[in-house]
Amino acid sequence: MTAARRLSRIHSIDDFRAAARRALPRMVFDYIDGGAGTESTLRENRAALERVRLVPTAPVDVSRRSQEIELFGRRWSMPVIVAPLGLASAFWPKGELALARAAGRHGIPFVLSNNASVTLEEAATAGDGRKWFQLYVPPSREGTRRWVDSVREAGFDALQITVDTAVPGLRLRDRRRGFSMPFRWTPRRFLDVALHPPYAMRMGRQGIPRPHLMYAIPWAEQEAADPTAMMRNRLTPALDWDLLRWLRDQWKGPLIVKGITDPRQAKNALAAGMDAIVISNHGGRQMDGAVSTIDVLPDFATEIGGRMPILIDSGFRTGTDILKALALGATAVQVGRAAAYALAAAGEDGVHHALALLRAEIDIGMALCGVTTIGALNRDFIRRAIL
Repeated sequence: MTAARRLSRIHSIDDFRAAARRALPRMVFDYIDGGAGTESTLRENRAALERVRLVPTAPVDVSRRSQEIELFGRRWSMPVIVAPLGLASAFWPKGELALARAAGRHGIPFVLSNNASVTLEEAATAGDGRKWFQLYVPPSREGTRRWVDSVREAGFDALQITVDTAVPGLRLRDRRRGFSMPFRWTPRRFLDVALHPPYAMRMGRQGIPRPHLMYAIPWAEQEAADPTAMMRNRLTPALDWDLLRWLRDQWKGPLIVKGITDPRQAKNALAAGMDAIVISNHGGRQMDGAVSTIDVLPDFATEIGGRMPILIDSGFRTGTDILKALALGATAVQVGRAAAYALAAAGEDGVHHALALLRAEIDIGMALCGVTTIGALNRDFIRRAIL
């Protein structure tokens, strides 16, 4: 079956999830799909979005609609950002480049993960879109300065500092499946890959990916047994607002703090000179039992009062999910797993198709809500379901 025909049968992000499950070895699929601990945060992200309901409004003339937003002085074609995806080249060869090209085709930003398998220069020149970089702050300020300088020289527009990984989350699926980068082979894992011939052939042509960017940190060259150990060796737990203020001095472009869920931190982000925040619980991959991001979004919107853009991620699968966040005060939504499933299923064309599906769902939702611009959405369009 041709790729175009396969994609013609995919009508939602859930369809892409099912396709990714078929396409990937179990250990790789579980790395994408899993969360921390009992995965209660993973489930709550979806449950909380289901509790939020939109209010369709009619009759309204919605014959002309636009999804464009303005962010950091630029116009973007839709209120979606492709979130940083660690180890994306384990899902599809040179996966980070496929993500960047697909985002560029849609006129939206792509965020390169610090945990990528391609170089900064490769990612920065992939496709026509604008590129941002996600930084896990390493233990040394000198090393951090080198990172920032390299990102600037490569041409990235914005820097996202991830702050919710003082220690890695307890990801039980990864432990049970023995997922590691590079792969550590056992008979069971070899069989897992061999049972997925298209994946095995793609990886055979590419070679087993490894997180080159993370290994580029000079004081942490040793390989780690699994992604958790790798992250523990290569990021600092001493990440506070003083360090973020120092980073503000190092980086002159848009600086975004990613991974806060406590609305009381909003005033600190403003005081530290951040240009935006990303409300994120790391897609449920860090703290088991954490709050959902959509539940705390209204409190952040109140605290910030329009003084900086609010981005959000964790659990978003549909265009209507995205509209709910926009109505509650978000500027745009970062999509991670949605892009990962599509990448694993069909590479760049899959991600392009997934973004087109989200674009169509947003457009339909806007029309039925009776709004013609993203800025017209507000809390009047929201009700909470009584369960």
